[in-house]
Order: sequence, then structure tokens, then C-alpha cells
Amino acid sequence: MSEKISDQIPKQPPNSFRVILELNSRVSRMDNTLLEALKKQNDDSEMKTISRSALKELFTTGKVQIKGQRAKPSSALAVGTTYVDILKS
Repeated sequence: MSEKISDQIPKQPPNSFRVILELNSRVSRMDNTLLEALKKQNDDSEMKTISRSALKELFTTGKVQIKGQRAKPSSALAVGTTYVDILKS
């Protein structure tokens, strides 16, 4: 039985902004990688201009999630595709 690609993509929570990270090598801390990806994207101007301290606050309040689980700034990221959801108020 083969799995469809869409079955592997986690459902995006309502009222959230999704960042898709495509990594060629393992990253030991996700916070810097996520901040860089947010600054490069053009889909959400508020997220594009987010400060390091504002991103830290999102982590602290549990608004940064991977597969519905709270992410930590120090979380490592594996090679491949990671879907990061940032919950908005």
C-alpha cells in the first residue's frame, strides 16, 4: 500500500502561518533557520519583519509548532522537509 504525498503533510492549524523548511543538512537549532526563512518569504509581511526577540516570545508561548507539537528554539531539524506552523493570536 503506497502513501500519498498529501498524507505526509500535517494539517495546518486554523489561524496560523506555515513555513516549509527544506534542509540539505541537519540543523542543531531551529530558531536561526526559522528566522532566516521568515525574512526570506513574502507571504506575510508581519512575519517577514519579525525580530529575534518577538520570535523568541512565540516559542516561549508555544505558538511555534511542528506536527501540532510545541517546538523549542533549540530543537534540531533533520534533513528533508519540515512544516513549521506559527499560531496567530
